[in-house]
Amino acid sequence: MKARFTKLKARPDYVEEVYKALLDAICTGTLAPGLRITQEEIADQFSVSRSPVLQAIRLLKNEGLLTDAPGRGILVAPLEPELIAHIYEIRGALDGLAARLAAMRKKRIDPMLIANGRKAAAGHGVKDLINSDMAFHTAIYQASGNPLIAQTARLHWVHLRRVMGAVLQSSSQRESIWDEHEEIAVAIAQGDADLAEALSGQHVRRASKHLLRRLNEVLAEESDAYY
Repeated sequence: MKARFTKLKARPDYVEEVYKALLDAICTGTLAPGLRITQEEIADQFSVSRSPVLQAIRLLKNEGLLTDAPGRGILVAPLEPELIAHIYEIRGALDGLAARLAAMRKKRIDPMLIANGRKAAAGHGVKDLINSDMAFHTAIYQASGNPLIAQTARLHWVHLRRVMGAVLQSSSQRESIWDEHEEIAVAIAQGDADLAEALSGQHVRRASKHLLRRLNEVLAEESDAYY
């Protein structure tokens, strides 16, 4: 196991902390697809008992991020382009609906979300870029007034974070993503529901096309390196 984690501060229940730390490691690629890990290794590095580790692992298995390894241990699930493509299809519908509903309410998306996103895009921290992107879209989900949109979208974002973490290090479209975000925010604030929905759908389709192309390139490079 190559990843190194910081020991957690003493408290009665570590499940949420272990879950979040493992999720971040999987999504940023610190725990790479196909890597074999064990409960004992994780518990030792976090300096916790196996019980919270086991519960966190179960949560990640339910989300499709971990799977049982042949023999002993568990594996970080592989990145599957077909699954990501299906998720983007669903996300396109959800994001379009959220943008339309938010525009119908003429909600104002906090400009600082875009400013922070542009700052992250200009830097080198992939985690900051992913978090900024999630924060912007989450703001639209909340602005829609329909709480089920955010709840449903969360199921898919855990997988989208993974593919974003795998390909955004070398992406040339970091800044243009935030240009598109700003256009969506303006349409929402102006109450143009048709435009907000159209721009949101276009944004998701572009993101899907770009990330899937880069993901396939990354997987091909890894395959060539293996052989």
